Order: sequence, then structure tokens, then C-alpha cells
Amino acid sequence: MADKREKVLDEALDEAMRDATITMESVGGRTLRVATWRLDQPSEHLPILFFNGIGANIEAVAPLAEALPDRAFIMFDMPGIGGSPEPVVPYNTVTMAWTTTQLLDKLGLNKVDVMGVSWGGAMAQHFAIQHPGRTRRLILAATTAGMIMMPGNPASLSKMADPRRYIDSAFMEEHFQTLYGGALGKAMNKMEHIHRLKPPSPRGYFYQLMAMLGWTSVPALPFMRKKTLIMMGDEDHIVPLTNGWFLDKLIPNSELLVLRGGGHLFLLSHSDECVEAIHRFLDEPEQQEKAKAA
Repeated sequence: MADKREKVLDEALDEAMRDATITMESVGGRTLRVATWRLDQPSEHLPILFFNGIGANIEAVAPLAEALPDRAFIMFDMPGIGGSPEPVVPYNTVTMAWTTTQLLDKLGLNKVDVMGVSWGGAMAQHFAIQHPGRTRRLILAATTAGMIMMPGNPASLSKMADPRRYIDSAFMEEHFQTLYGGALGKAMNKMEHIHRLKPPSPRGYFYQLMAMLGWTSVPALPFMRKKTLIMMGDEDHIVPLTNGWFLDKLIPNSELLVLRGGGHLFLLSHSDECVEAIHRFLDEPEQQEKAKAA
């Protein structure tokens, strides 16, 4: 029975990654495992550059890339995460944002739409602030302004900081609702999501935690003019909705979308609603955007 379930989970993982091109790229003095979807196909839309959550490998968010078939999608494993080699030296938001531009150069991309979830949402903010010329629009999901934030539920945060959630599937299953809310389990097989996760190396996970130490986007956000969609779940125990309201107040050209019943993984549990919002936001004509601003 266990073997049969494992086979079903493997097939679901293969399905989610079927259109991805996986490469190992040496950029900025680092080697990164990179996944691209539809990069070689003609499109009238800019590609989406996606920054993942802490400790999360490419496969964890592959269903989102598959759900956006009309545009290219780029994602990579941070050093020591997923299939990227363990980092030798630490990194921070500045150096990783620069490394990301080197990756875009290698892929032949000048400008992208930028998206990030949780830890990756902070990274997406920093990329847009540091490299505005390479960012068209910004999507922030279940994220904060960094060190100046409303903390989540202590029980959820303690489980989030424990790398056992990637190593021990029983631990993850036991604490799944505490971590991510109940909506994902109702919307899909939670074991399918757990099966997609690959344990990060201890050093990789620690360096990723350290990269945001002391970081905040608060001083810069009022001066950032990128059109921004902020997506938050109202049942997120890790990043409470208050953080989304705070970001919305700070960013001049932003809008806030609240996913009702959404936990920290609402991108997966509320995928249809999220994909519809992403399409609407990214496809809004520039002239309509300018008219709103006026």
C-alpha cells in the first residue's frame, strides 16, 4: 500500500515538472539549480521571475508555473536548498539580487515581472528596489517588510524554523495545519505537497535565515513606484494579514488582495483565485494603469 502511494506521489511530481527545463548555472560566483518554463516559446508577456520561500525547492511551487501557460517562468534553488550546491560563504539580499541579474543576463532577459512568496517576497522587494530597471511589476505573496513586521503565531513560527519539516514527513504531516492552515489539506492531497519538498542542507538553511537578519524594506518602499499586487491569506498563522496592510500603506502604487480562508500556502490551496488575480494584474494595459494613477 505504501509503495502504491509513493508511486502516485511520484507521478504527481513528474506531472508538475513535465514542462520544466532544469539546468545548473554558474553565475555570480555561485552554482544554482535553475528551472525555466516556456522560455524558448514566443510570448507577448514578460517572464515571471519567482523567489521561493525559505528552505523550499523548485518543485514546491511547480504547480503555479504550470498554471500560467501563457508566459515564461523562472525559479532557482537558493544555495544549499533543493539541488543547488551548499554555499561556501554567506550571502545577503544585495549579493543575491546581483547574482539574480547575472542569471537573467545568461538567460538573455533584460526585464521581468517579479514575484515572491514569504521569505522570497522579501527577496522580491529587494530585487525591485535594487534593480528597478529590470523589474516591470511586482507580486508579493504572504510576506512582510522584513524585521519591522507583525510576528505570526509562536507555535507556527517554531515549527517553521525547524528544518525537520523538510526531513521528517511524519513531523510535517502532524504539524501541517499549525504551519499552513487547513485550506490546503482540503484543496489537495497534503502528502502531495510534502512529497515535493527536498531537505535543505543545514548550512544552506542557516545562511538563508541569516540573509534577512536586520533587513527591512520600510525606508525604501515609499519611494518604489512599481505597480504591486500584495496577496495575503486571512488565516495565515505565519505571516498575519496585518503585514499585508502595512505593505499596502507603504507602497504608493499597490493593491491588496485578501484570500478568504487562506493559510500560508494559499498559492496552492486557492490556486484558481490566485492565478486569475495574477493574470488580471499582469495583463492590465499600461494606459489603464496610468489613468488610475492620474
